[in-house]
Amino acid sequence: MIKVLIADDHRLLLEGLSEALNRLPDISVVGTAQDGKELVGLADQIDADVVVLDQDMPKLTGIGAIKKMGPAPAILVTMHADEEHRAKAERAGAVGFLSKSSPLPLLAAAVRAAAAGEIFVQRVGGTDVLDSYQEPVLDPGAASLTQRERELLALLARGVSSTEELAEELFISRKTVKNHLASIYDKLAVSDRAQAAVEAIRLGLGRA
Repeated sequence: MIKVLIADDHRLLLEGLSEALNRLPDISVVGTAQDGKELVGLADQIDADVVVLDQDMPKLTGIGAIKKMGPAPAILVTMHADEEHRAKAERAGAVGFLSKSSPLPLLAAAVRAAAAGEIFVQRVGGTDVLDSYQEPVLDPGAASLTQRERELLALLARGVSSTEELAEELFISRKTVKNHLASIYDKLAVSDRAQAAVEAIRLGLGRA
């Protein structure tokens, strides 16, 4: 489990990001702060593996906080994702630099990469170093999904939900679809197709 500290002065964004990362099976948010000074204090108290922080915070900016914090690798997330700010973040010691418009899977991959000791920045054209970190570490239930069950989950995540449609897409019988769904529900601890689709997206199993 990767322990993460998050700092952002926008409470709703902070709470939403914390909740989203906590839903991933291999990441745990162990502390949050709403300004740079508070973050530095938390970093001294909590043994985190990675720190994700905003640049534009009161009392102490993200870059200022990075300079004062301990050894935990820091990922700076900012609205100003240009080369000037990227260079400043790198000079301050940030191991990651992402735009606030980055999707959650990319941020999660960045957290995994930082925890593994990788240094990366988001550039035009992608972040190649993050490719191998896109898939989360799955819990035992999700890890035991068969290839056919993963294919069915991918269809659910893309909005294909009826038994007949699923059977046609996978070239199997409707009875077989129901058997696969029952197995998926058991492995993912969900009770219906909507919940299964949400879990597929969270776990990265719904990408085409």
